[in-house]
Amino acid sequence: MSADLRLILFDVDGTLVDSQAHIVASMTRAFQGVGAEAPSRAATLSIVGLSLPIAVAELAPDMTAQDQAAIVEGYKQAYMQIRAEQGSAQSSPFYPHARMVLDQLAAVDHYLLGIATGKSRRGLDALLAGHGLERMFLTQQVADHHPSKPHPAMIEAALGDMGLTADNAVMIGDTVFDMEMARAAGARAIAVDWGYHDVARLAPLADQVVSDFRDLPAAIHKIWES
Repeated sequence: MSADLRLILFDVDGTLVDSQAHIVASMTRAFQGVGAEAPSRAATLSIVGLSLPIAVAELAPDMTAQDQAAIVEGYKQAYMQIRAEQGSAQSSPFYPHARMVLDQLAAVDHYLLGIATGKSRRGLDALLAGHGLERMFLTQQVADHHPSKPHPAMIEAALGDMGLTADNAVMIGDTVFDMEMARAAGARAIAVDWGYHDVARLAPLADQVVSDFRDLPAAIHKIWES
């Protein structure tokens, strides 16, 4: 592949879509299912981006492995139930201008779009289908096949899929885990401030910070101009 090609990787929850209500409700049901007090909204959102078993272990470190496993399964069931009731586009709506900007980026010949998410394959497929994005992303890295973020495996696999090196990739995300994953892989990183981690934590790890989806094309261009 040409060295001029650029890989633009997106996180999903908190970056492309606002799924916080869906996530918090699912986690609440999962904890209640084992008779435990549900974590706060802030605590739940703090672990978004991690693979689900790692996230649950962070939220419930004193629970037995059996109870943690029950919460993981309860979360999956609750998440699917809410999605079935509301539909993916309603339970996890796009952030403002997200679809417009994705279309703009996809129209650039030397840009390749991809995903690196803590979602499962099944969860990502349902979300993309609900938003009509099945063909948008050329490489899709999910939690089923990789260690949890911030391990660089997702970015490394995406680069392998596209035949590119890390200096031709940028990761766009809303969490510290996204930024640290990009750094570990040797890729650039753009933080968005509309997601689930405080921008004060993100800024020191990011090459650029954006506050509006419409600013992403310019920020991406600047990444490779610097």
